[in-house]
Amino acid sequence: MTRKSMVRTGLLVSIIAALSATLGFYLGHVLQGRARSENSADPPVEVAMPDERPVFSLPDTAGQTRRVQEWDGKVLVINFWATWCPPCREEIPEFVALQQKYATHGLQFIGIAIDEPDAVLPFMQAPGINYPVLLGQLTGVDLSRKYGNRWGALPFTAVIDRQGHVVSVKGGSITRAEMEQKILPHL
Repeated sequence: MTRKSMVRTGLLVSIIAALSATLGFYLGHVLQGRARSENSADPPVEVAMPDERPVFSLPDTAGQTRRVQEWDGKVLVINFWATWCPPCREEIPEFVALQQKYATHGLQFIGIAIDEPDAVLPFMQAPGINYPVLLGQLTGVDLSRKYGNRWGALPFTAVIDRQGHVVSVKGGSITRAEMEQKILPHL
């Protein structure tokens, strides 16, 4: 078995795990929502997130290693996504618009693709991604867990304030309005 086929096999296993986790995540939220509506005194379930931003380095789409510390002092939105994930693809144009609108205020989106470079590079052209995309592949799944993604679900988004504290995480898709609510207090 060649290295490339081993990577593809590993990626396929990760994709299946991520899809299973995503289904479990959404079903869990549907069932939790039903339980909360029947007993509104129950508090919403919080996602465990780290206090400090986990440090990492990954290659970008040009093959250059990028370190998260490059964006110290900015409000970071780190979005874990994949080309095969429909909710991920729907979010990206909103992230492009938000990056353009708030870049001068110190906002920086970073996309971490849980995908093969051969799939990511052609995909990036269509939505006009205007922020760095790093190639996480299988390492990206583990990294998303360090940010609080206990399900391994995609998309998964973390917001980090200027001091490097993780202030919000969201498993599943997020709307532009939700995203602005999460980032504006930190800009």
